[in-house]
Order: sequence, then C-alpha cells, then structure tokens
Amino acid sequence: MRNRPIFNLRSKVILSFLVLVLIPLAIIGTFSIKATERLIFDMVKRQFENVALDKTTILERWIEERKNDLIVISGTSIIRSLDPKIMAPYLNLVQKGYLVYEKFTVISAGGDIVYSTEETADNEDIIIAEAYSFKDHLFLSDIVYDATENESFFNITTPILDENFKIIGSLYGTIGTGQIISSILNVSLGETGECYLVDKNGRFLAHKEPHRILSENISRTESFENIFTRDNQKKIYLDYRGIEVLGASKKIGGTEWYLVVEQDRDEAFQGLDILKLIIYLTIILCIVSAFMLIWIISYHIVNPIRALSQSADILANSEFEKALIKTDRRDEIGMLYHAFENMTIKLQDRHNNLVREVDLKKAELKETDSILRQTKLIAERSEKYAAIGRLGAAVAHEIRTPLTSLKLFLESVHSEFSLSQAYQEDLAIAMKEIKRIEATINRFLDFSKPQQLIITDIDISKLIEDILSIIKPMINKNECSLDIKIGNDLHDIHGDKKLLGEALINILVNSLEVTPPDGRLSVIAERDQYVVNNKSQPCIRIDIRDTGPGIPEDQIAHIFEPFFTTKSSGTGLGLSIAVKTVKSHGGFISVKSAINEGTTFSLFLPLEFNPEMFQKNGQDITY
Repeated sequence: MRNRPIFNLRSKVILSFLVLVLIPLAIIGTFSIKATERLIFDMVKRQFENVALDKTTILERWIEERKNDLIVISGTSIIRSLDPKIMAPYLNLVQKGYLVYEKFTVISAGGDIVYSTEETADNEDIIIAEAYSFKDHLFLSDIVYDATENESFFNITTPILDENFKIIGSLYGTIGTGQIISSILNVSLGETGECYLVDKNGRFLAHKEPHRILSENISRTESFENIFTRDNQKKIYLDYRGIEVLGASKKIGGTEWYLVVEQDRDEAFQGLDILKLIIYLTIILCIVSAFMLIWIISYHIVNPIRALSQSADILANSEFEKALIKTDRRDEIGMLYHAFENMTIKLQDRHNNLVREVDLKKAELKETDSILRQTKLIAERSEKYAAIGRLGAAVAHEIRTPLTSLKLFLESVHSEFSLSQAYQEDLAIAMKEIKRIEATINRFLDFSKPQQLIITDIDISKLIEDILSIIKPMINKNECSLDIKIGNDLHDIHGDKKLLGEALINILVNSLEVTPPDGRLSVIAERDQYVVNNKSQPCIRIDIRDTGPGIPEDQIAHIFEPFFTTKSSGTGLGLSIAVKTVKSHGGFISVKSAINEGTTFSLFLPLEFNPEMFQKNGQDITY
C-alpha cells in the first residue's frame, strides 16, 4: 500500500478547524451576548407579567368575594324587611365576622337612609367620591383615601329585592383595603421594584408612599402610555420619577383600576456586564483550547485513526487474523487499539450468541408489554380521579352559594322566631344535614387526594345509633322495617368519626334505595376477626343487609369503582368514598348478594388501628 504524506493531512486538519471551529465559535459568541441580553429582558418582563397577573388575580378574586358577600346579605329576609331593629344585630354581626367591612348602609327606594352601622357624620369623612343614593344594580365605586385612618376605602352597592323580585332598596358595603392592598404592594423585585394601583385617569389609588394616593398621577408619563398601548409598548421607558424602568401592567377585571409593576433598568440589568465578561473570557479560552486541540489531533490522533480504518476494512472482509494490530502506546489511543483487538477476537463469538440475545429480548419485550398495560390501567384511574376533581369543583360552585343562603336563613329563623320543641328538633336535624352536605362537598373535592384523618376514640354503638337517627325519616318514608342487633362486648376503636359515619350513611342509603316497601333493613354489629398473612386480626364487623333485588354477579366486581352506577340519578361515588374511608382505617369491605334475595355489605374495622399493615398485605386477607 502506498504511503501518503502526513503533512498534507495535518494541514487540512488545521484549516478545517480554523474554518469549522473558530469562525463559528466567534459567531456563536457574538450571538450569545445578544441572545443573553434578549433573554434577560424576556425573563425580567415575564417575571413582571407573572407578578402582575398573580396580584391582579388575588385582587379580582377578593373583589368578587366581596360582591358575592353583598349579594348573599341583601338576599336575606332580614335585610328585605327594611326594619332597622331587625337589621342592626345581623349587620353588626356580619361586620364583626368579616373584618374587611367598615360599615353597612341600607338605602330605601326613595333614597332615604334606613339604617347604618355608623353615624352619618362619620360617613361624610370616608365617602368622598359620592354621596349615598339609591342604586338599582350592582355598583362598584372608586377608591377614596382617608388620611386620618391612613387607609383607602370603596363601596359595593347591590339592590335589595322583595319576594316578588321588586327593587325596594340598596345595600351599601364600605370596604377597607388595608389588608389586601398591603399584600398587593409587597413584591420581591430587588431594592427598586415596586407595585402600585392607578385608575383610568392615572391617579394613584394605592402606593407604598401614602402621600401620593389620589394626590398625584402618572397620566403624563410613559408608564401611563404603556398601560393603554399594547401593540407598540416600549421595552424600557421613563416612569413618574423620570427614571428608566422595565415593567408590566394589568387591568383589574370589573373595574377601571390598573395594576403596575416596575423595576429600575440599572438594577434589572446589573448582572449583564458580568455575564458579558464571562462570555468574552470563555470565547478566548475556547480559541486557545481549539489551537491546542488542532495540534494534538493532527499529530497524535489522525495517523492512528488511519491505521484503525485500514484494519476495519480488513475486518469487514472477515479476515480476523489480518485485522489484528499491535501498539506499545499506553494512552487512550493504545486503549483504543487494545479494544479493537479484543473486538476482533470476540466478534465471532458474539455473532454466535446473537440468536440467544434475540430470544432474551423477546422475553423482555413481553415483560415490558405487561408493564405498559399496568401503566395504562394506572393512567385510566388517574384520569378518573382528575374527572372527580373537575366534577367536584363544578358541584362545589353550584351548591355552596345557595347552601350558604339556606344556612343563613335557617339561622335567622332560629334566632328570630320561637319554635315548638318538635320544630326545633327538625330545625336542628336540617342544620346538621346542611353541615354534612358541606363536609361531603369537601370530601368529594379531596376524593383523589390523600386525606388527613382526625383520630379519636369511637363508640361504635353510639355511632350506629346517631347514623340511624339521621336516616330514620327515609326508612319511615320507604315504609321499611329496621332490625338492629348490636353486641354488648364491642370495644371502642380509633378512627375518624365523621368519615366512618359518612361511609355508613352512604351504604345505608344505597341499601334503602333498593329496598322495596314493606322490605326489611338489618344492621348487625359484633366482634369478629380476619386473617392477615396467617395472623389473626381482631376487628368489629358491621353487616348491613337489605331485601332488595340483589346485585348481578358481573357487577359486584365494579360497584366500588368511581362513577360506576346503575341509577339514572347517581354519581357512582358513594361506595367508592366508603371503601376508601374504610381502607384508610386499616379495614376492608366485602359484599355478598343473591338475585331477588338481597345484599349484605360487611365492614371490617380492626380494633388496633394499623392502616400501613393493611395497605401492604390487604390482598391476603381472609375471614
């Protein structure tokens, strides 16, 4: 084989590195500096926008909560009565309960003040922008600042409707902004970062320097221009102090207020010069390193690589003996030569083992397929839990507001009217059920998340009696008979009384719904035991039996799955929540059913609360 001049190859390597490495490196360095400037600006801008969005969201949510408060209060029978004697204790109680309300004022449809929680003279000091007047719609006033109180205020007005939905007056709520504004203005943006609130005319509504509020504005500054100019906003502009700043603004939904977040440009770009210096030094170091690598590669690596290339061509023709090469070098090139030699020797043996390797890979693929199927099942279950979260949010939104109104109405009935003993008991049961509904909503929202148990000693006999007293009206309505058998030797267990009560109610209600008239519902509680890994575990067993139509055998395996239901109006979550609650207490639920004979749900609750043992060994339980 003819020898080739090494010098020409080395020259090509040097020229290639100069062209392909150093020139692109210089271009990349220049681009990196400009990209870094743009990146820093984008990061700062994004940070400002995120801060403005977070603060705006907090303020919008807070204002919306206050509007909802006024709507609920104005819709009560106490306010609709327009009787100062009736309204006074209620409004004073609400004012003390909600610390943000400075006062409440009720205006008649004729514009007269019916009642106010403060004297008229004090009202004139606080309300600067407008006097009280009758409003027939939900109204949000401008913010005013009281120098004596060192706090800003604004009014929310909502109409008062009678039972025929006729407007009979207006309810004013004067709201102090001290707490919420303090949290809004507090930002962590270095020493010069600030957040302030302005109206559509540029007047300061909230500022870290109180003397600027309602006395100064930014209408002639570039900050104000950037609020209303979205297409051609300046990246860097002059603020109300005449200092170059970066910032972002956001309109508060439902108002004419604007939130502005700004920071001085010098502080925001303080680290840019240091970063430029680091990039320049890095480029210089890379250039020096590149020249060193050029010499090393061209002299110490190119020739050995050529020899390896020739041996590889020989090896490609299956001439294993000729492909062997020797070297005395002990560096990485020597290691590469030895590795190539070992590769040549072992290549034929590896070829023979290839078939076995393929079979092994097939087995691994089957195992992987099994794992993927399990992962798919887990993903489907996660999707169900996500659906539960979305459904829970929708249910909570639709139920909580009317439920709160109903609760306030019942509380006002209890405090304003004298009721007989029987009605008082019914009212107490109604209030208890409302609280249970509220608790159920919260449990519904937390169904797919770990629950924090409130562990107490639970008297099972007393718990069952309380639960049966709650569902007694439903039993009477269904004209069913109830058999109760509670053992005398039941011990107290440790657990969450509320969660276990809800689990029992869910199962009892399900049994009642399928029990026909003149049917029979049985509740039996006694001591029992089950076996965990060949070890006896004492427990309390609660059997709930009905004489309903029974559950088909093909459905029993699915009744505890979320959203599985055979009822047109059911959600399929009652039994899911029940089994989750019992499992969290270290127990389990079993079901026995026969068509046209009825169904028995058995709850096993261990006397010694040890949920971790059950979670590890729950599949090996027998009884």
